[in-house]
Amino acid sequence: MPAVDFPEKKEIMGVGVHPLTLGEAVAIIGNWIEQRKDDGGATRQVVTLNAEMLFRAQGDPALRGLLRQADLVVPDGHGVVWAGRRSGYRIPERVTGIDLINSLAEAGENRWSFYLLGSAPGVAEDAAINLQRAYPGLIVAGTGHGYFDPAETPAVIRRIRDAAPDLLLVALGSPRQEFFIRDHRQELGAAVAMGVGGSLDVLSGRLRRAPALFRELHLEWLYRLIQEPSRWRRMLVLPRFAWTVLLKGRGGKG
Repeated sequence: MPAVDFPEKKEIMGVGVHPLTLGEAVAIIGNWIEQRKDDGGATRQVVTLNAEMLFRAQGDPALRGLLRQADLVVPDGHGVVWAGRRSGYRIPERVTGIDLINSLAEAGENRWSFYLLGSAPGVAEDAAINLQRAYPGLIVAGTGHGYFDPAETPAVIRRIRDAAPDLLLVALGSPRQEFFIRDHRQELGAAVAMGVGGSLDVLSGRLRRAPALFRELHLEWLYRLIQEPSRWRRMLVLPRFAWTVLLKGRGGKG
């Protein structure tokens, strides 16, 4: 992978975010995977930060601490990019979880192994099948659903460690998936682990990604709500997030 200068985090509402393009994020993660093949070490944690998680971190010291410790925090969502620019920083683009997965799958064909964990039974398996159809050289080290209780966690970790994937994708819902990675990063045996939220549901075909027009108009949240009306309470965070950003004003430097 090409070398990429690793930028310092820019503080947005008390949370550090790396101002990277999608290509730069893929290059950094790829280099970590290649380095891990040589020197081992603990699993690197990648967080795809959206507005909901950023807002939650305002009142959750444990989550803020996790985000400070994460190896890579990318701006997954227009809200985070907007908040960064309101703080006076140049955030080049948003880096969504699903775009990052697809780009890593393309870059890692015939090279890196993937383990998909999370969502309902059958979702990770279908997502893996569809990824392999799109990227025939993709190596799938294993899959597992996210409907396990705490007593089953050691067995889940053991299966991941035995598979020794290069990249672990965890879809347990946020922030559970982020804490799962952080709490077990010494045991997972993966080079890199990333929380991916609902991306496996989209990759499996259970959900559809918003069409380009919705994405261009920054209305992906609305398309998701149409497919999953039960999420309406969670969507109430968005106006509160916007108000919080406006109240904080410009606190950073470019």
